[in-house]
Amino acid sequence: MEQTVQRERRIRIIPATKPASAPGRATGGRQRVAAYCRVSTDSEEQLTSYTAQKAYYTQKISENPDWEMAGIYADRGITGTSMKKRVEFKKMIAACKRGRIDLILTKSLSRFARNTVDSLEVVRMLRASGIGVIFEKENINTLTESSEFLLTLFSGFAQAESESISKATSWGIQKIREAEKVPFQYQKLLGYQRGLDGQPEIIPEEAETVKRIFRRYLDGCSLGQIKAELEADEIPTSCGVQGWTYQVIHNILVNEKYIGDALLQKTYTTDCISKTVKKNQGERPMVYVENNHPPIIPKEIFYQVREEMARRSSKRKVMQKTGKTEQGKYSAKYALSELLVCGECGTPYKRCTWARNGKKRIVWRCVSRLEFGTTYCHTSPTLDEDKLHRAILEAINGLDQTGQEIADEFLDIVRLVQRGQESGGVDPLALRQRLETLKAEQAVLMEQALALPEDMENEELNAQLKAVTEEKEGILHQLGTLRQAEEQRAGQASRMNSLREFIEQRETKFSKYDDALTRKFVEQITVLDAETIRIKFRYPGVEVDKSLN
Repeated sequence: MEQTVQRERRIRIIPATKPASAPGRATGGRQRVAAYCRVSTDSEEQLTSYTAQKAYYTQKISENPDWEMAGIYADRGITGTSMKKRVEFKKMIAACKRGRIDLILTKSLSRFARNTVDSLEVVRMLRASGIGVIFEKENINTLTESSEFLLTLFSGFAQAESESISKATSWGIQKIREAEKVPFQYQKLLGYQRGLDGQPEIIPEEAETVKRIFRRYLDGCSLGQIKAELEADEIPTSCGVQGWTYQVIHNILVNEKYIGDALLQKTYTTDCISKTVKKNQGERPMVYVENNHPPIIPKEIFYQVREEMARRSSKRKVMQKTGKTEQGKYSAKYALSELLVCGECGTPYKRCTWARNGKKRIVWRCVSRLEFGTTYCHTSPTLDEDKLHRAILEAINGLDQTGQEIADEFLDIVRLVQRGQESGGVDPLALRQRLETLKAEQAVLMEQALALPEDMENEELNAQLKAVTEEKEGILHQLGTLRQAEEQRAGQASRMNSLREFIEQRETKFSKYDDALTRKFVEQITVLDAETIRIKFRYPGVEVDKSLN
């Protein structure tokens, strides 16, 4: 019987000798090769590098007999941390998807992308289609088997480099802030231009527009009315267009640069990859630079506007037919719509037109009484507009007897407070210094807590963290209260000065009622009964009762 000879089983690997064929390319044909170049800034030095890269790859591709030119794609002045703004890069990827490119040449991973996730995602997509990327500096061909590991490694280095640059940039910005070299966006800032010495310089014509906006707002105008007035007079914005928006006007009214100060880092970038910009609500330190440049608006006027904004935003209105209140909306049509309230139920009064026997009569009535009868408000009277106007005018004309002494007393108090002579005062500088100390302590304690094993807790450490956090929040609250009080004092002082000027400069009494005048001086008017109203002026302690005759 013939025996079967057992032969040894052997396995041999035949290595690849060339990259896989890309879609649309005939086997054995020349490879269609593209190159990608990028520089990250528009500086002269970088643009020279940009031109040199294009020339280098054009020559390199044309000199290789196995390659044919598939295009030079180049982005300049574009960051490498995100694909979104790299137009040429996206064109190149689109050409790859259409089967027009077989191989991509690029200088290095940092030129291709500094984001590890983006690099791997794009390279894997290209490799799945048989398209390789050669990174010359790192000597990586993405079609080789070891390329994934090397790519991840070097992309991580490139991303770390980007993060380092981002931190260095933040450090540089911080140093600039310390030197008080405040950045100015002159194209978006009405009233200022860069002077010959590089510092902000006031543009007189535009400054008048800024002053007008502040003045009209304190006169009681709404943002819509100010917008309409500016457009009617064909006054251009900082961008040179005559179309104003509510937001642009609001931004002017709250911009501290108009009082010569500057608040830095109002926004911050979350990280160097996504570059998401967020409003800084305490997550990052902020720097406030006082007296940085020439002011256009006096500080007392600026704080007056802030106070008026707070007053308008805090208004509440009564919902018709439900009696519920919701956040109200400032109305600039009639001054009394904002100021006149019922003494019985506290509801605002509303202007109404009565028509009887062919004659019209303008009256003011309690909104609650109008909507619900006597359910909530039983005795609120109906008031003639003419009588209201006469009583208010008499009260304003009588301010020189009722307000002068109170104004003098209040201004003396304000001066004492501003000089730090008020007993029991808190030093804001000491609070800020303590806050910085607490922040440092909190950072150290957090590091210690994070260093603990996951299943271990340190009660003493937790107690310290809690105490530091609570003290920090308390100081932040104190600083906020002090800032609001300072702004309120400044606004009140400004109004008192306005009262003094009004009393001293007025030669004759006002002969006609005016809504703007009422808004300027009156804070609230309470209807006590059918014959009497109580007028509270916008100056602490100044209040008078007037008869409606």
